[in-house]
Amino acid sequence: MFVINDIISFVDANNEKQIERILWIDEGNVICYTINVEKTNALPIKRKVTDLNQMFTEKLLSFVDGEPYSFIYQIEDQISEKNKQLRDERWECIEQLVLQEPDIYESAERGQKIKAAMVNKGKTKRLLYKYLVQYWQRGKVKNALLPDYKNSGGKGKEKVFKDKKNGRKRRFEPIIGDGIIISDEIKRIFEVSIKRYYHTAKQNPLSTTYNQMLKTFFVADCRYENGVEKPILQEQDKLPTLRQFKFWYDKTYNTEEKQRKRKGNRKYELEHRAVLGTSVGDLYGPGTKYQIDATVADVYIVSSFNRNWIIGRPIIYVVIDVFSRMVVGLYVGLEGPSWFGAMMALANTASDKVSYCKKYGIEIQKEEWDCHYLPQTLLADRGELEGYNVERLISAFNMKVENTPPYRADWKGIVEQHFRILNARGIKPFLPGVVDTEVKVRGERDYRLDATLTLEEFTSVIIRCVLYHNNHHYLKNYNEDEMMIEDEVPLIPKELWNWGIKNRSGKLRSYSEDIVKLHLLPTANARVTYKGIEFKKMRFSSETALKENWFGEAREKSWRIPICYDPRDMSHIYLPSEDGRSYEVATLLDHHKKYESKTMEEVEYYFAYQSLNYQKHEHEERQQKADLESDIEHIVRKAEANLNKEKIEISNNQKVKGIRDNRTMEKSEKRKGEAFLLADGQPIEKQAISEDVLETPKQVSSLSEKLRQKQKEKLRNARIGN
Repeated sequence: MFVINDIISFVDANNEKQIERILWIDEGNVICYTINVEKTNALPIKRKVTDLNQMFTEKLLSFVDGEPYSFIYQIEDQISEKNKQLRDERWECIEQLVLQEPDIYESAERGQKIKAAMVNKGKTKRLLYKYLVQYWQRGKVKNALLPDYKNSGGKGKEKVFKDKKNGRKRRFEPIIGDGIIISDEIKRIFEVSIKRYYHTAKQNPLSTTYNQMLKTFFVADCRYENGVEKPILQEQDKLPTLRQFKFWYDKTYNTEEKQRKRKGNRKYELEHRAVLGTSVGDLYGPGTKYQIDATVADVYIVSSFNRNWIIGRPIIYVVIDVFSRMVVGLYVGLEGPSWFGAMMALANTASDKVSYCKKYGIEIQKEEWDCHYLPQTLLADRGELEGYNVERLISAFNMKVENTPPYRADWKGIVEQHFRILNARGIKPFLPGVVDTEVKVRGERDYRLDATLTLEEFTSVIIRCVLYHNNHHYLKNYNEDEMMIEDEVPLIPKELWNWGIKNRSGKLRSYSEDIVKLHLLPTANARVTYKGIEFKKMRFSSETALKENWFGEAREKSWRIPICYDPRDMSHIYLPSEDGRSYEVATLLDHHKKYESKTMEEVEYYFAYQSLNYQKHEHEERQQKADLESDIEHIVRKAEANLNKEKIEISNNQKVKGIRDNRTMEKSEKRKGEAFLLADGQPIEKQAISEDVLETPKQVSSLSEKLRQKQKEKLRNARIGN
């Protein structure tokens, strides 16, 4: 089975190794077009799918794992504005050409179309061919047109000028001076001025903002005219120029940020955001369109840390292939409905389902849930996938996104119907803690108290329901076409999916699971400390951190690093590389293994519960601490009073000299009280000493009295001597 974007490797008739990417497959799965991904002057090649199948059967052809051009799958935020502009300009040149499939792959048709594009776009034939080949070789995504000088220069490093300002010299520099260096302090003034005078509802021009900044921050003195205070600006060579101010603003804020901050998010989404997609034609095969939606489950669940903690109702996200009704993606958690939850479901869409099920104790064969592809079009509710959050998804995977109008859930009837079936089939009849919508009689038991399942156990239930739906549910009302009737296709989602893959697989998109996750997993910042990489109060470590001694250096000063994480399993976090093309896995430290396999929601609930218990005990602890301090202060005051009564006026030196004798006397007195007494009343220490050297209690008391008298005489003699 071949799908678009598969990379295949084989040896041709000239005994040369060929590595080609599949560009297009016809509806009948008969003809496909490929292109060599290594040659700069490569062009599309027409091949028969049966020939490829035969080569694969004879083990003459193999699939290439990984993506040779993975660097194009950069996170949108990490692409510079200049590179985005170049990418968009190139895309505009070939956008209409690449949409004309399969004609653009035929040599004769392609030549005529490129001639027309040369006239319309004003570009040379060589340049248009370069853009087309680059687009085809690198996966048929918009980011394939990013420039190749990604590693040149000092990307992300700002030049620092200490002695002389950068830029061209002023025309009359000897007269008006050479201007000032834009230091960090000047940049802070720029930032404050932009927020105060430019990013406001007044819509001031940038020049007005510049003048307001000079009057506020670059004043040497002031004067009064007719009672009006007027500022006196600093000398001209001490002022930043309007050109410097504009340059800093354009460099600091991208186009989207400027529009959003000036006009607000709502107006930007209405008038300035990119168009996310258009309607597609007939749904002729798997992957043409997926539907995604979320619902709140009608059951209460408990925490995996402590089953006595009720944590509310979980959220179920489902992604369904419209053609086959196959559930291709799933997310069960406490997050949503939101973009965050939708990301988890979309990441699961491209994930290996065997591994996913195994995490929840379910062993399946690959053919029971063999779908790990992205669609051509994604239909979703307004909100989760509307706005700038999804633009990186569109740019990275060339996916069209459609949003339903407000209050029109019927536009996603397939996934809505699946929720009703799921609720009736697997939740309400069997699970404890199910929501009871009927009017309750006073005194009747609260159904929330019946909550029993953890989030992991509930997820296992939902997965089993999905497996039943995909493999056994018969679609009574499915509208099959003539070809399906002729092939006697069973109207079961898995059978429809497999039949569509075999006969109509042209719309499925194959991408690496790691690449999809890198673009969809939520991002955050963690802190490197001497105790580990801290994120959400959990601590992690990685191979690089140990090898480069991060934790030793963090004893001097900690620092922040960007991470990605999967909220469904906090056993690991992911450290993206600087170029955003790969990541390193960081695992929990041994003494934090209690968070292993826990969801983000469960971990946060655990810490919230700990905080609640502390706050409950905090007042009692403060009261007990106040009582302790009062007791200590009372003992000290009493000791000070006794000291004043028995105080003898002698020098400090004489006080210190008597420490050893004082200690001997005190030890002798303490031994009488500390000695263990046996049943006969004799101290235990005396049993180890011969009777001829034993002293009676009377003798011991007499000795202590003699020592005390001797000490008093010493003190008295010392006082007389003074």
